Formats: sequence, structure tokens, C-alpha cells
Amino acid sequence: MSDFNENKPPKQMNGNTQCHDLQTQSPSLLCSSYPITLKFVDICYKLKVESSDGGSNIKTLICGGSNSSTATIEERTILNGITGITSPGEILAILGPSGSGKSTLLNALSGRLRGHALTGSILANDKKLTKQIQKRTGFVTQDDVLYPHLTVRETLLYCALLRLPNTLTKDDKMNVVDSVMGELGLHKCADTIIGNTFIRGVSGGERKRVCIGHEMLVNPSLLILDEPTSGLDSTAAHRLVLTLQGLARKGGKTIITSVHQPSSRVYQIFDSVLVLCEGRSIYFGKGNEAMSYFQSVRVEPSFPMNPADFLLDLANGISHQADGVNERDRSNTKQALISAYNTVLAPTVNAACITLDNKKSWMKTTVVGRTINPRQYIKNSILTWLSQFSILLQRSLKERRHESFNSLRVSQVIAAALLAGIMWWHSDFRDIQDRLGLLYFISIFWGVFPSFNAVFAFPQDRSIFAKERASGMYSLSSYFMARIIGDLPMELILPSIFLTLVYWMTGLRPDIWTFLQTLGVIIGYVLVSQGLGLALGAIIMDAKRASTIVTIIMLGCVLTGGFYVHKLPRCLGWIKYASLTFYCYRLLIDVQYGGGERVSSLFGCSTSHPINEATCKFIEEDIVGQITPLASVGVMLIMFVGFRLLAYIALRRMKV
Repeated sequence: MSDFNENKPPKQMNGNTQCHDLQTQSPSLLCSSYPITLKFVDICYKLKVESSDGGSNIKTLICGGSNSSTATIEERTILNGITGITSPGEILAILGPSGSGKSTLLNALSGRLRGHALTGSILANDKKLTKQIQKRTGFVTQDDVLYPHLTVRETLLYCALLRLPNTLTKDDKMNVVDSVMGELGLHKCADTIIGNTFIRGVSGGERKRVCIGHEMLVNPSLLILDEPTSGLDSTAAHRLVLTLQGLARKGGKTIITSVHQPSSRVYQIFDSVLVLCEGRSIYFGKGNEAMSYFQSVRVEPSFPMNPADFLLDLANGISHQADGVNERDRSNTKQALISAYNTVLAPTVNAACITLDNKKSWMKTTVVGRTINPRQYIKNSILTWLSQFSILLQRSLKERRHESFNSLRVSQVIAAALLAGIMWWHSDFRDIQDRLGLLYFISIFWGVFPSFNAVFAFPQDRSIFAKERASGMYSLSSYFMARIIGDLPMELILPSIFLTLVYWMTGLRPDIWTFLQTLGVIIGYVLVSQGLGLALGAIIMDAKRASTIVTIIMLGCVLTGGFYVHKLPRCLGWIKYASLTFYCYRLLIDVQYGGGERVSSLFGCSTSHPINEATCKFIEEDIVGQITPLASVGVMLIMFVGFRLLAYIALRRMKV
């Protein structure tokens, strides 16, 4: 801790402070950081899982029986007594095979794991993790969770606008973004989109550096990374870890990272190493002392090899003997290594966690001659709801413009409109059944199309939403409102294009007022259908399952909408009133035919000798009455609000 003087003034450049920590207004992320020494003592995490005897699930599917009698709830230990410590300016690397508990431990250290299943002590400067400390913690997930259509600069700028203190101006925040890109070597790809598996964008190493930059914008004191080198070649991984070393050394940051298979030169950069084996420690200490320790307990490789590879072999229960031939039983090897750690290293590690002297003045930091309380950082970091909404809406519109108005979607709408226009080309007003078929087709299309598209909205955003909410970037309500309003351009423009083509090609009532009324009905119906898709997507959070369910629901709405079946069985008569299509269809009929009275008089149905009794009976049963236009509008309004309220509640219940 003595190497990182928390009262040392930051470097000056052009008369301006070059540190954006807390409320200062300078862009360099390599300035002295607010020092945090992290201790974790006897960390245990247990998870209850449901298990059943072999083949019971398959038997249930084939025979239709229940496997409740064979299913049992067992407690699985993910972490068991993990202890360690890391200080500012150091990189702690966590090694271990897949399933050893690396990611779980990182989530626990970042404060993202809560509840009774997690036990032990996690202390930052000898204090429990608080909201202040979590605000000073950056977490880089294993997956690159970024919007694919935004550029590198846009991605970091929107993050800066949301996360940096509101005492900074927009220009100050843009300067911070430029500084972060410079420190991470991102200037050359600043205007390149992020991309993904299907969209060409930046390279894998650049994408990972953008994820790190996402967290470095707030100049965190504690930076936690989950396998940042995964998917990178040896050179890119080495450069990335060198960047982390610079952040730790020059900025006084405490860095903890999990690594799966580091090269030998990457391993040499690590200050401390923690090796996990089935949720237990088999080594904790300096990276360059690991081989010496295992030699002291008579476990060493039979030939020169990468220390990281050797440690991973040990974590997998593979022990290299002197003759290079024999291999101990893996289970026995693991137990022997765990026992050796508990006997030799554990007392030393526990003593280090108890005796390390932390500066008592850590709760206050002096920057450029003025005292700053870390609690003030939280207050100044909180944007107003309107500011959050405005920034999120801008980001949503910029990201969604590529999806909303892609050529495939626009072509689909135009093709459907032209097909309908040709099929019902200038249909006669007296051909009532043909006209009703057209109105029902419009109702079907604008019920299925928006609901099916909307069902993917929240499942696609789930990983980004969960990550940003866990970082406290914004409130749920501001995100929700920005997300649904960001889709409005698509929901307004595409139906307008469709109806403009269909309306005049098919010869519906040729006056502008009726056209506008019809457009209003369609847009309202689109918003209701979109709400259904949003609600199902938010509740289920699985795009495939949600799309299947929305298809079934819309099929039911189509069948009970009042066109295919005119007389439902008495016990099922209420179903049509739960159909979205029913209300849109009734309103379209009312707009075109005035509730049926105009048609009745046209065919002489109101007289004692109608022209066509069958037609008049059809008009009486299918057009006139059933529900008033005002009631239809009221029900659609209730659905509009209700579906979105359900979506919001589902998102609020989602664990992040």
C-alpha cells in the first residue's frame, strides 16, 4: 500500500488535472486510483440442484409418467473455503479447469452473488462491500456484451454519458472517452462498428479491449475480469495482459482476472496466482513461487514446461512423475494437493489476511489539494430520470435503426401490401364479403407481424440489460420507456406505407378522413400487438419459446376474431372478447360501413321486402351490433397499457 500514495496529486497537463476519478475533470485513466485492498476469507458457495436417477427423464417422456418420486434435491458445493488477498498495483490471476468455480468466485468478489448460499467474508480495506465500493468496481464478463451496430466511439460515449459523474460536461466526458481509447489502443478502430458473429466489425482483441474500456471509463479502483484472453491468439492475449499490468502499476488499481490457458509470458506478468480445483484452493501465492512450492511438496513436472500448463494439469488431478510415465489416480492427486495446501499454505494466507495493515484514511482521498469523500461520488454519479431516458433513447434509436428498417423487413411489408392490392384491386363496395375479407387480412397481418417481432426485443437485450443494471448505469423505468419508444418509428412508418398502398389500390372509401381513421385503428392495433409480444418476451425470456407461444395466441385470436366462425358455441362465446383481432376488425368495419346501418339501407334490409334476405341476415349478424366502437377503443387501450405493465413487472422480477 505504501507504493500508492492516495494523497499524491495527479499529473498536470496544460494546467488541467489529468484524472477523472470522482469529481475531477480530466481524462487519463492511468492516474492514481482510489486504493482498495481486497480480502476474501473462507468463501463458500452452495447450490441446491434437482437430480434424478439415470434415465428417469427419458422414461417420463416416453411413458408419460412422473419422475417426482425419483427426483431428489441435493446440495452442490461450488466454492469451499477459498481465502486470498490482493492489493493495489497487483494482478491476481485465478487459474483452474472449467467448472472449478472461477466465475462464481469472481461474481462473489464483485458483490454480484448474494443470499444465504454465500458465506465467508469479503472485505475491501477491512470493510464489508458497500455500495460505495461496488461503484468503484469494474466487472468485465467473459462474453463480449456489446451492441453490434454501434461504433467503438459510440459504445464508449454512451457508457460515459450514463456512468460518469453529472458534474462533468459532455465535452469532458468525450475527452475521457478519447483518453480511454488512446490508453487501450482503440483510436484506429474508433469509427468501426463492434459487429458480432454475423456482422463484420472489430477484431476479437479490439472487442475485448472495448469491454475493458467500458469499465475503465469510471476509473475503477477494483477491476475484475472473467477470462479476458479467451478466444485471443497468444500475441493479442499478451498485449491485453500488458495493458492490464499498466493499469495496475501506473494507476494503482487492484486487478483480479480468471485465465484458462495463459502462455508462459502471460503467466510471468501475474503478481499472484490462485489455483482452484473443484472449488477448493491448491495454491495461493506469488506466481513466480508456484513451481518452488509444488517441488517442496514433491510434485514437479518430468520435463520443462509452461508453469500455467503444469498448474492446470495439477488442478485436473494429473501429476507428472520423475520418470514421466506413471500417473496417480486423479481423485487421490486432487485430495493430496488440497491437503498439502491446507497444511502448508493455508496458515500463511490466513495470517496475511489478518495482519496486513491498511491505511486508516482510506475513506477520504485528497485530489489536487481538495478532500473528496467517496460517498459523494455516488450522489454525483446519479443522473436524473429524464437524462437517463434521453441518453438511452438516443442509443436505442441509433442501434435499432439497422434492425427496424432493414431491407428484408421493408420488402416484406411492401410485398404483402402489393399482393393484397392486386388481390382486392378496386373491389366493389357492394361485395361485402370480399371487403370484409380484406379488412380481416389487414387485421391478421398487423396482429402477427409486430407481435412476432417484439417478442425478441427483451430476450436479445437480456445480457446487455443485466450487465448494465448490475453496474447501476440506469433505472429500469428509464430503460423500459426508452426501449419501447425506440421502436415507435418502425411501428408508425411501416403500417403507414402498407395502408397507403393497400387503401387506394383496393378502392376502400375514397376520402381522406376515412383513410386517417383507418390508419389510426391500424397503428393502435399494432401497438397493442407489439405490447403482447413485449410481455411474452419479458415473462419467458427465451426467444424460441416465446415466439411459439405468441404464434399460438395469435392463431387463437385469428380464429375467434369474428370472420371465420360467426357463431361460436354458447360456452365459448366469451373467447372472442379476449381476441385482439376481434376489436381491430370491428373498428375497421365501423370506419368503412358506419356500423352497418349504411349497408343495411343500401341493400334495403330495413324495408319489409329486402333485396337479398341472406345478405341482410349476414349483415345483421356479422356487421351490425356486437360491440360499440367506443367499447372497442376502450378495450384496446386497456390491452395497450396492461401488456406493457406486465412486461415491466416481469423485467423488475428478473434477477440481475
